[in-house]
Amino acid sequence: MKEHEVRDKAFAMPLTSPAYPPGPYRFIDREYMIITYRTDPEKLRALVPEPLEVTEPVVKYEFIRMPNSTGFGDYTETGQVIPVSFEGRKGGYTHCMFLNDHPPIAGGRELWGFPKKLASPTLRAEIDTLVGTLDYGPVRVATGTMGYKHKTVPEETVRAALSAPNFLLKVIPHVDGSPRICEIVEYYLEDLTIKGAWSGPAALSLNPHALAPVAELPVLEVVSALHVVADLTLGLGKVVHDYLK
Repeated sequence: MKEHEVRDKAFAMPLTSPAYPPGPYRFIDREYMIITYRTDPEKLRALVPEPLEVTEPVVKYEFIRMPNSTGFGDYTETGQVIPVSFEGRKGGYTHCMFLNDHPPIAGGRELWGFPKKLASPTLRAEIDTLVGTLDYGPVRVATGTMGYKHKTVPEETVRAALSAPNFLLKVIPHVDGSPRICEIVEYYLEDLTIKGAWSGPAALSLNPHALAPVAELPVLEVVSALHVVADLTLGLGKVVHDYLK
């Protein structure tokens, strides 16, 4: 293989059989359960990297079903998103994510800088309850429950929330272990079609785990819960802060 062929083909690893295809990445019938809870503000500030700023002492714990996604397949994801502000723009900082599918783990980390790790999350309806769980190996780490479709939420409210900027801390090491890339990435969800949105009573339990430390941001009070079904495109990101310059 000639050098120019390597350059032309170099999109993702392995070179001759990439773990994921080029975008765009479209999601059909993406289903969210988002439980917003109040937490310890000091612990929150200790985990959010500058120049992002914590706007309020809350966390959004998300369970997401993705049954139909371009190039990534059928998988489930869960994690914590922290409301932040960056240069006056309010959005969400993704603190941690756990999912059960390799292509979006590889693509998410390499392209955007999503903090993805392999685990076993679920999201399903059980009679009158929407139930989300996270298992790391044999250990139950998180359980979220919500009353199923109790009250309709206006589409414009959900669209505004999903259209806000999202921020990630992308870290890729050099071959000697030092950081080669260390930057804040901003991205958006695009081409949104809201198919339904509901609120309802909710509860969230987080258990301590050495490698899935979601309980480090303890649940002090559940504030609200949102159930959403939507089609959307995961937009590619842009670098808004480089720690190495």
